[in-house]
Amino acid sequence: MNTPDYVPGHGLLKDRTAVVTAAAGAGIGGATARRLLEEGARIVIGDAHARRLKETEEALAAEFGADRVTSLPCDVTDEDQVRALFALAEHTHGRLDIVVNNAGLGGTAALVDMTDTQWSRVLDVTLNGTFRCTRAALRALKASGGGGVIVNNASVIGWRAQTGQAHYAAAKAGVMALTRCAALEAAEFGVRVNAVAPSLAIHPHLAKVTSEELLAELTAREAFGRYAEPWEVANVIVFLASAYSSYMTGETVSVSSQHA
Repeated sequence: MNTPDYVPGHGLLKDRTAVVTAAAGAGIGGATARRLLEEGARIVIGDAHARRLKETEEALAAEFGADRVTSLPCDVTDEDQVRALFALAEHTHGRLDIVVNNAGLGGTAALVDMTDTQWSRVLDVTLNGTFRCTRAALRALKASGGGGVIVNNASVIGWRAQTGQAHYAAAKAGVMALTRCAALEAAEFGVRVNAVAPSLAIHPHLAKVTSEELLAELTAREAFGRYAEPWEVANVIVFLASAYSSYMTGETVSVSSQHA
């Protein structure tokens, strides 16, 4: 199946303010930042890679307006940097409406060979980083009293087993559990918390560092015989961030055509 046509924006998030982590580059975070802008939102983007983040900010600002795009380097393993990112959103736009926790770190290692450092690093970025940002978001949204939405980036590997991925699978399963628990607590003050779980979303830079054999094996598991474009995952994130999903909270939505 060929990649479908790109879906134009419909103003679903007009005048909303959104924070997106790990938003530099060509992956899901960058695609989500663009989709939010296309739907009318203002964005504050963070990423641990300062140079790429600045380049992303400049490109998006040139296209959508400098008043709608702000960035700040943010390593989600650093609590001070997380707080600074959310403070910038409130200072710049006076409000916070949407948070997309996209930051995550993968890797491949057999469990018998995995070091404590490898395990801890993946969990600190992927799970603990999502916790830090969710906590910061909930504090801000509760204080504002205006509701809001958090969307976390999980993965189908949080449900499914795969060799060499014990640390990543554990972290993503943790993100799903965190999403459910946070949703129950946040419902009291009108905030929704959901997650997406992509199976296989590839962008050109990732494709270059993935062997043809592995890419062929992974895409063969997908019903459409292809991987998702990052913007196809971003579309579902936009849905969860919009009023179209107003009765959904604590849910993890699989963005997948995987059949095995």
